[in-house]
Amino acid sequence: MPELPEVETMARELAPLVIGAEIVEAWTDWPPAVRHPDVAGYLAALPGRRIEAVRRRAKWLVVDLDEGAFIIQVKMTGQLSVVPATTPLDPYVHATWTFRDGRQLRLRDVRKFARIGAYDDAALAETLALHGPEPLDPAFTLAVFRSLLRSRRARLKPLLVDQAFLAGVGNIYADESLWRARLHPLRHARTLRPAHERRLYLALRALLAEAIERRGSSIDDYTAPEGDGEMQEHLDVYQRTGQPCHRCGRPIRRFVLGTRGTHFCSWCQRLPAGQRDAAARRLLRAGR
Repeated sequence: MPELPEVETMARELAPLVIGAEIVEAWTDWPPAVRHPDVAGYLAALPGRRIEAVRRRAKWLVVDLDEGAFIIQVKMTGQLSVVPATTPLDPYVHATWTFRDGRQLRLRDVRKFARIGAYDDAALAETLALHGPEPLDPAFTLAVFRSLLRSRRARLKPLLVDQAFLAGVGNIYADESLWRARLHPLRHARTLRPAHERRLYLALRALLAEAIERRGSSIDDYTAPEGDGEMQEHLDVYQRTGQPCHRCGRPIRRFVLGTRGTHFCSWCQRLPAGQRDAAARRLLRAGR
């Protein structure tokens, strides 16, 4: 699923294409995609509205209008493009926004996982507040990160991908930031020392900034309006199972935590002996 860098790239590249456009019609052939309100309310809320800005919050694209907003979560296979409205419709296009100037924003989604919605200002603020802080926000300081970590008892990998804890981080960048910080994915947050907290904070922010600069990781179906990113060519552990660690040369390992594949180096990211409980041992044995 596209994460913070990919969605940020999409927002930045979509903005100059649609800002100022007036929506004359919204359409979908897949009602389950509509997250808010009901389908009829969604379709009625957008005609006549003008696009004023495009931004990202967590993994959501927020399209601000002169009144309210609509939001898009592309999830695993969603792709956005702006084309002439007369362009033949791809059978995998399941939502469109037609503009008065004859163009159309289209959401192509092979697996129909994407979600869309129309919100007034109050409902939008309430929805977006469900996510944790933005890791690249200037207000997200090391002190804030430490406070969040010390209030939780979870293992690091599940914690980093918890959107209520931190916005926008998913499987790719959790694995990569933990490798950079030399921390095991199964380590408990409460056991980190101040130096560990600082390493993880700096690794996470540097990694996300680099990934935005490289326009994200085009793995599987992700692509932005201006094409694929290149961060996938610079990943250290994600989807590199069995390949040599870029730091120590030992093979990268993988195990499944929850439903997510987790990649790490067992030498560079050692789990402290005191945390090698039965659950951790079971997971690590399954990943061999």
